[in-house]
Amino acid sequence: MEGYKESEARQFGGAERPVRVYSDGIYDLFHFAHAHSLEQAKKLFPNTYLLVGCCNDEVTHRYKGKTVLTEKERYESLRHCRWVDEVIPDAPWIVTQEFLDKHQIDYVAHDSLPYADASGAGKDVYEFVKSVGKFKETKRTEGISTSDIIMRIIKDYNQYVIRNLERGYSRKELGVSYVKEKRLRMDMGFKKLREKVKKQQEKVGEKIQTVAKTAGMHRNEWVENADRLVAGFLEMFEEGCHNLGTAIKDRLQVRLRSQHQNYLLYEDEDDDDEELYEEEDEVEAFYR
Repeated sequence: MEGYKESEARQFGGAERPVRVYSDGIYDLFHFAHAHSLEQAKKLFPNTYLLVGCCNDEVTHRYKGKTVLTEKERYESLRHCRWVDEVIPDAPWIVTQEFLDKHQIDYVAHDSLPYADASGAGKDVYEFVKSVGKFKETKRTEGISTSDIIMRIIKDYNQYVIRNLERGYSRKELGVSYVKEKRLRMDMGFKKLREKVKKQQEKVGEKIQTVAKTAGMHRNEWVENADRLVAGFLEMFEEGCHNLGTAIKDRLQVRLRSQHQNYLLYEDEDDDDEELYEEEDEVEAFYR
């Protein structure tokens, strides 16, 4: 086993006495890279008892930033990992000798990338553990991280909003303005319409080829005729989209103004007033 020495086994009383290894982290949106690091820690010794510390929301938000999952959700995710023997909630940001003694920790396992401590001086949170020879390095898994997952969601933000609107979530639950919701629904409607047009084009193309073959005409002549027909159809389609967009713009502006008083009945007056004018600006910018 990598990192294992017979002398270390004798130090902890041989195979009967489990080596107590500690790993810690935030473990937000728990994924296979997290599990892989914990697997490495668990397999450092033939007989390992793996304790995993997870920082609470207050500490995490202060030193790292906001998480997607709450502390309780992150604790629970760890409890369901096959490599974890014990979860330590409210874990400290920096591992101290007092913490090692309290939990009878023999080694701390983590990747070797330096992590800044709470002093703001850029010191490594594992500096003390490394200095006393109780640090065991694990390897990071490339290509996946919590930040990567969040960036994927942000990249396809509009699709996720539409999907959840269709599943019953309200625009307010999703943090989406009235105009943003309508615009997304309209965009998705246009997208579906374009997909239908594309499929219809493909069917028309197949029929043209069949007719051309049957009639014995030259293929290029039919392709040229088909291109002209399709171009004419798309021109009409684009004109129709423009007219439809203009009509929707006008209706949205009328709707926004007429609902101004209704908004004030349910939400803060100043906030709604600002949101209303921002949404009108959105309409103007979208159709400009």
